[in-house]
Amino acid sequence: MFLRKDLEQREEQLLSPLASLSSKSRGRREPENECDVRTSFQRDRDRIIHSKAFRRLKHKTQVFIAPGGDHYRTRLTHTLEVAQVARTASRALLLNEDLTEAIALGHDLGHTPFGHAGEEALAELIPGGFKHNEQSLRVVDFLEGEKGLNLTFEVRDGILNHTGDTEPLTLEGQLVKICDRIAYINHDIDDALRAGILQVEQLPAYEIKLLGQNGSERLNTMVRDLIENSWRKSHISMSVKLRGAMEDLRNFLFKHVYIGSAAKKEEEKAKRIIKMLYNFWLENPEKFPLYVNFRAQRQDVGLERFVCDYIAGMTDQYIISLYQDIFLPKPWKG
Repeated sequence: MFLRKDLEQREEQLLSPLASLSSKSRGRREPENECDVRTSFQRDRDRIIHSKAFRRLKHKTQVFIAPGGDHYRTRLTHTLEVAQVARTASRALLLNEDLTEAIALGHDLGHTPFGHAGEEALAELIPGGFKHNEQSLRVVDFLEGEKGLNLTFEVRDGILNHTGDTEPLTLEGQLVKICDRIAYINHDIDDALRAGILQVEQLPAYEIKLLGQNGSERLNTMVRDLIENSWRKSHISMSVKLRGAMEDLRNFLFKHVYIGSAAKKEEEKAKRIIKMLYNFWLENPEKFPLYVNFRAQRQDVGLERFVCDYIAGMTDQYIISLYQDIFLPKPWKG
């Protein structure tokens, strides 16, 4: 039986000198006794998986708002695909797979209902703006459970910096940041083809020839390049050639899928729902359908931040249901 100390010793013996060792973690915001069986990063992974915020991802938009089809990605399936891609690369690079997985599973916990449309709506409403990566950190630090999940510094850093210009401090965090992009570029092409928004012949010819004719080939090409270009280096990156092709595909998706496509026509309605509910609760805070501990929490952060936290945590279905209940007339039953 491998206990925590055995696992920590195995990390020291088997992982790259550049890997993050769980025994060398910079620790937690609130000190805790160590688990006898699991390493600190394994505990973080388990806390994320067992959280309510993680379960809610199954009903949050990836690209398609409240999709009717069974096979379109949701925020949860996106998260699982990022974790799978990142774990494969982490194992090949002899990095800490547990840390990689924990960051990947937690990176989108703060995403809003309706995907990036919801993020844009809250960014316009809340003083100081709104970014889903910052909200993900807020979820694990404060909002989940009674006092947050109290994760390690390394996982929190990877979650916060998985997007934007700031690089994560660990190689595992840098890996997740790139694998997030690899995953969504590939699965968003797949979903757009399934939905008929794109046709295969529309995909950019040079990039497809270079990266692969189907999603499996493209994933394999990108991940192999990432591994080969990062082997025994102090920074995680793809080759210039393939990184450029990947960015070209991402720009193609923005032009043909993320902006102005049939899948995005409902976004203005989605934003309107968020804005109406936000303003409604600012004007009527007594009508929150919340428990007493949430009411106490509101006193700590202020009403605007509290409303933002509440809306950001909702699933697509739940926010639509609340909107209907508050703003739409109910049939008279007599």
